[in-house]
Amino acid sequence: MTGTPRPELVGFQAAVPGFRAGRDTPRDFLERSLERLQRWEPALQAFAALDLAAARAAADDATRRWRSGQPLSTVDGMPVGIKDVIGTADLPTGLGIGVLADHRPPVDAAATAGLRRAGAVVVGKTATTEFAMTHPAPTRNPHDLDRTPGGSSSGSAAATGAGIIPAALGTQAIGSILRPSSFCGVFGYKPSVGSINRGGSHDTQSQSVIGVLAASLPDLWCTAWEIAARVGGDPGAAGLTGDMRPTPATAPSAVVHLETDGWAAVSDVAGERFARTLDTVARAGVRIRHRRNDPAVAELELALRGALDRARTLINIESLWPLEQIAARYPGSLSETLTERMQTAAAVGRDGYRSLLEWRRTARTAYTKAIGEGDLAVTLAAPGPAPRGLAATGDAALTVAATVLGAPALSLPVYEQDGMPVGLQVIGRRDHDAALFGMADWLRQRA
Repeated sequence: MTGTPRPELVGFQAAVPGFRAGRDTPRDFLERSLERLQRWEPALQAFAALDLAAARAAADDATRRWRSGQPLSTVDGMPVGIKDVIGTADLPTGLGIGVLADHRPPVDAAATAGLRRAGAVVVGKTATTEFAMTHPAPTRNPHDLDRTPGGSSSGSAAATGAGIIPAALGTQAIGSILRPSSFCGVFGYKPSVGSINRGGSHDTQSQSVIGVLAASLPDLWCTAWEIAARVGGDPGAAGLTGDMRPTPATAPSAVVHLETDGWAAVSDVAGERFARTLDTVARAGVRIRHRRNDPAVAELELALRGALDRARTLINIESLWPLEQIAARYPGSLSETLTERMQTAAAVGRDGYRSLLEWRRTARTAYTKAIGEGDLAVTLAAPGPAPRGLAATGDAALTVAATVLGAPALSLPVYEQDGMPVGLQVIGRRDHDAALFGMADWLRQRA
């Protein structure tokens, strides 16, 4: 990483007391962010588009509100990045597809609008893989520029991990928030399915969510909460619930160790660190449940076998309509890999799709039986540190379970291997996101 600064997380909630006391301002906070942007971005390539003039104007507005003692929210003045599949009326929304690089939707997506109404400062659009699915973005990992940042929320993870911004929006239909959070050493939050309104975003698959990547647990929660408080959840869903501030650290009733398909690939170092965490938790008096001592956990793991391939097929089918339209209007614009996925998905047929939906329902029922009130499921957010090279975004086998289950999940940057971060993944009960934050904080303090 010669010639680039050392990555350092920079939180916004930690700066709020300074705003209240008049020692700091959102404009000064933004200028420090832009200094880091200038140092990092030429090598990092975390952003697909920027509008620094608009960001400065928004930060000035927030500064006036804080000085008058009337901030709009807990994130008023916070610099943020918006993943480039989430619509912005004043910036391009290119979906990671070259031919759409200049596309501008007529209105903001709901999540973007929620952030703006809360006073957040949109710095730019963060880079993503092709249609948030395949061909990697040019973004690099801030901890080692020769490694992938993960995907598909590549730019959001890299920009936050480098300390350029304290928070960014991401999306996840397989592992696109949790995996890059692990690789880039940031806190990642995949909400319960339906918790944050996806209107105007191009992550339309039935198990996809909009989530947050941030410098701290308070930054994660406050960002998500302020959005949901203004624009709600998906149609038919009540949206994120809980208090404005994250739940204080709370011990879980039990911790369930999930050993899904991806566990076989876990590195020795990461596996040993994880095992030590479970030992610490057990010594604190919390029961550890796993497939060898609990039939319900064994049943859940059985239901999740082959989850990565099944989930990938499911979202490929659900992505056919927009991708077919893009391919027809812009021949040759999609990669060979994405085109092959479309062809494979089209061959599955309606009966195959129904079968996948039934499999997912079965897995969700098994999870409900295995995870009781106050329980927490744990695994790793990635098998180890980010792989070298930029041709792929890493293994998603450990993160797909939470997505399939529709459950809330967090990646906590608590481990390290060879100087690279590795995240601890914690999964809660669906629609109990606030409780998950409290249990995750308790676990983080013991990892």
